[in-house]
Amino acid sequence: MILSGSNTEQAAAANRAMILAAIHRGAPISRTELAHQSRLTKQAVTRIVDRLLDEGLVMEARRRHGLRGQPAIELEIDPEGVFSVGANIDRDHLTIVAVDAAGTVRGRIHHERRFLLPDDFAGLMADALSSFRRRRVIEEARLAGIGLAIPDWLGEVKVVGFPSEYRRWNGYDVRGALEAISDHPVFIDNDANAAALGEIEYGLGTEIGSFFYILANACLGGSLVIDGVRHKGASGIGGEIGWLPVVFDDGPLAGSTQPLGEMFSLFILFDYLERNGIKATTPGDLLNLDDAGRSRVSRWLRKISIKLAQAIVDIGMIVDPEGVLIGGRFPVRLIDELLVYVHEEITRLGARAPFLHRAAGSEDAAALGAAAIPLAHRLGLPSAEPGQRFRNPISSRQSQDPAA
Repeated sequence: MILSGSNTEQAAAANRAMILAAIHRGAPISRTELAHQSRLTKQAVTRIVDRLLDEGLVMEARRRHGLRGQPAIELEIDPEGVFSVGANIDRDHLTIVAVDAAGTVRGRIHHERRFLLPDDFAGLMADALSSFRRRRVIEEARLAGIGLAIPDWLGEVKVVGFPSEYRRWNGYDVRGALEAISDHPVFIDNDANAAALGEIEYGLGTEIGSFFYILANACLGGSLVIDGVRHKGASGIGGEIGWLPVVFDDGPLAGSTQPLGEMFSLFILFDYLERNGIKATTPGDLLNLDDAGRSRVSRWLRKISIKLAQAIVDIGMIVDPEGVLIGGRFPVRLIDELLVYVHEEITRLGARAPFLHRAAGSEDAAALGAAAIPLAHRLGLPSAEPGQRFRNPISSRQSQDPAA
């Protein structure tokens, strides 16, 4: 057992973080409401708020009329108080966003490129930061840091079209590359964990405290959130739904098992369409198919829904979250269609399962989640994790830092 004490400075920092988090989540909110929620005195809250106002992190938005007595002044996070840059690198794209303290996207740079190599990634990141500065998208002095959402084992997991040179990602010092192009703190997390963080701060996580997030991108990932905090498990790799074994029901492989991630992902769908004479290589292509192409996609989604429904039922029995969210780079229309099929299959099974939702985050969910990481640390939010400041992607040649 590790015991920890406290002193005046630590208590003051904890109270400051508590008030800032309450404003972030509950704005617009008055000083009186903050005192009631925090159980601090009105005078203590006023002192903390005054300091936050001086620092430019909080602003007085308006007076609340219609109540007895002096109208209460409502407080909000000042969007100009702090900025963040978030990036998501995957097998098929690089997306970089700049956001303000309210999570509003101020700038976006996207590269739809398959199997981007490490050196190219570093160059494009440097160009993006330079562009954001040149266009005054971010205020350099108020930049909280750079967040990166990146799949673990990026250069090792064999996917459709995997080129041998892509193995350069295995053991690549991505943290060092980012620290070489910026003096600001670098925060790194798994892409599914980052997407779930974005959902905690700006999506359905503001309404439900516990959920399982399924990230459907080039590959399949997942993240478990319990009481507003991501649960990564004892070894740090909890939520890896892509490795969940599922059983073939028919065909020559009937009775054998295969990871769910080898049945459900964007790359798997693109490969399925190509084998049926339909060309699609980007999410946008899926929205421009003819009737025959859309019919093929629907057939694939319905087949996948059978396995996904069973996985969701299992998640419900083991974890019992309030909901299961599906998001990622699949077009919204396809996710909605998939959710209908999954719900029908769960009903057919007569099983109990968590509520199903399309994640509020768009195709940029992981990049937005990556940008939320430095903000969470700067604002002292409960979702901030110390290990993100030291973490490197997991690979067989470069073990995860114990701090992660």
